[in-house]
Amino acid sequence: MTAAVRVMLEARTVAVVGASARPGSFGSQLLGEARAGGPGVVVTPVNPRYDSINGLRCLPSLGALPAPVDLVLLGVPNGALEEQLTAAAEAGARSAVIYASGYEPAAPGRTPLTERLAAIATDAGMALCGGNGMGFWNLDHGVRALGFQENAVPPIGPVTFLSASGSAFSALLRNNRRIGFNLVVSTGQEFVTGLADYIEYALDQPTTRVVSILMEAAREPAALRAALERAATLDVPVVALKVGRSARAAELVTAHSGALAGEDGAYEALFDACDVLRVHDLDELCDTVELLSAGRRAGAGGIASIHDSGAERALVVDAADELGVRFAAISDSTAARLGALLDPGLEPVNPLDIWGTGSDTRTLFTEALRVMADDDSVSAVALSVDLVREHDGDLSYVQAVIDSAAATTKPVVLLSNAHSSLDAASADLVRAAGVPVLEGTMTGLRALRHLLRLRDQRSRPVVEPARPDAERVDRWRARLAGAPLRASESMQLLADYGIRVARTESADTLSGAIAGATSIGYPVALKADGPGLAHKSDAGGVLLGLTDEGALADAYLDLAVRLGPAVSVSSMVGTGVELALGVVRDPQLGPLVLVAAGGVLVEVLSDRSLGLPPLDRARAEAMLSRLRVRAVLDGVRGRPGVDIDAVTDAVVALSTLAVELGDLVDALDVNPLVCGPGGAVAVDALVVTCPPVPG
Repeated sequence: MTAAVRVMLEARTVAVVGASARPGSFGSQLLGEARAGGPGVVVTPVNPRYDSINGLRCLPSLGALPAPVDLVLLGVPNGALEEQLTAAAEAGARSAVIYASGYEPAAPGRTPLTERLAAIATDAGMALCGGNGMGFWNLDHGVRALGFQENAVPPIGPVTFLSASGSAFSALLRNNRRIGFNLVVSTGQEFVTGLADYIEYALDQPTTRVVSILMEAAREPAALRAALERAATLDVPVVALKVGRSARAAELVTAHSGALAGEDGAYEALFDACDVLRVHDLDELCDTVELLSAGRRAGAGGIASIHDSGAERALVVDAADELGVRFAAISDSTAARLGALLDPGLEPVNPLDIWGTGSDTRTLFTEALRVMADDDSVSAVALSVDLVREHDGDLSYVQAVIDSAAATTKPVVLLSNAHSSLDAASADLVRAAGVPVLEGTMTGLRALRHLLRLRDQRSRPVVEPARPDAERVDRWRARLAGAPLRASESMQLLADYGIRVARTESADTLSGAIAGATSIGYPVALKADGPGLAHKSDAGGVLLGLTDEGALADAYLDLAVRLGPAVSVSSMVGTGVELALGVVRDPQLGPLVLVAAGGVLVEVLSDRSLGLPPLDRARAEAMLSRLRVRAVLDGVRGRPGVDIDAVTDAVVALSTLAVELGDLVDALDVNPLVCGPGGAVAVDALVVTCPPVPG
């Protein structure tokens, strides 16, 4: 398929099925776009109603082609797709683009049209772009397979854009901010050729500096993960806009494209594991892509910004605080150099309000930007001004940011706070000099945050999975393939993987419960342990602090009557911050590790983070840092902080379990994990098994 995708995207011979001489028709636009490609592309119209179209000989069918073509553009409705794709395969075509949706009313016993089309192309070894897409434009190779008329010609540049949205596809082609593309693809429903295939192709191109994607779902999760990991290895940033975060949006994605959207947290885990920078709208995507495609990377430290307004400086500071964008702590020598530039009454601090009398603006701002860039603690510098059209034609800000960018290798940007007031001509001058113009306070700061995050991601070591303990793996794989685990076995599973647990014994009789409590030592906790009882507390199935045999007997008889004779007896654990750990199975990405606010709050707060195993300590700590409850772990209102190292160790241990046993675990819940200064202890666990996947 790799070779077929390359032939499709670099096609030298193209047949246009449904080509038309009627102005304004889809067939006419399709033919016109194909002919507007590079001079080395030979285009042949195919339509039995014409002998020639616009000076080109028109063939009656694909079967009349004198030789196999690289690419067939199927400008036909759904009802003709199967026939024409079959004809393309029989004619030896290497690839095709389907623009129609592939919709066909369901019929009992009949394979859906989309599946039949995929089978035709797959059996023939054809790459297939679409359906329900707008085609593609390979600007490097001059191949225009566009399903609409495109008069604008964006600059050729280092950005690949892969979009599940045809509207976003055309919108970015027509961007007015000089983002240059080497390849733009409307991926559509990905009947055959998927997002991962296009990413792999882009990574093979020497011109690709940034890959940006707008995606609905991962139709081939393993291939997508491999492509994203390769991008990280090659140090090519991937910027992703993943739609379908909310439950309602996920439903609409499924209804629109037939794609299983999957849980959004799973994509957060995938993106974090593969160093993908996730954006939340097209404006943020554009700001981030423009910044990254400039090619300069952030060094150590935080950002510095220079302003011509005290109020707008405060605006940026507020936004940066909300987003977690850190300003650099400049040195005393930097402050002294800045102080020499400032009018009396202005403080030499970062971020800097430099506006005083307004004399010699270009020199003032240029020197201030240079001084900031010279500071070792500054990773990137922003001139944060409203780049409005000056009535006197003054270009001081433009010249200052260009001059200062030329004097340093650090990232230098112009951050405009008022997008609607941005002067296009001034912005063009800045961009022509290779300086990014970020078009909004929030989106611009998010782009800078992505720049710093990319730096931090690239500094993380590659995760090396723990060397398996063969005896442990074999023993637990055999046990998980059998009957459901009792509570004591679930706790032993955790203990075998290095997670500290409360001592637990299982029992089915009063005498067994008493024996377990005697062995453990009072006080104890008694819990119902019947099959299918996931929420013990809600059912009144947890009785704590039983101090003697009499209290245990009363408690056991109560549970046996209400919830059955199966129980577990556990040692009591002191108080602490309660977290929940787990292994959950995503239908697309497989086993994931979960960490969340625990106890009865796990479902109420929905404060959780997911990680794609294997995880190391750095990634486990990052998962914890994304929790709102993280601040509580550090200690609040005089309470000591918990042993973060112990919590991190537990997350990493659970990651190892997920790698080695995840195919046999449908769900694993550790709730609560009681965390305190002395460590982290699992108090209760539930393991739900699933049959192994044939392999």
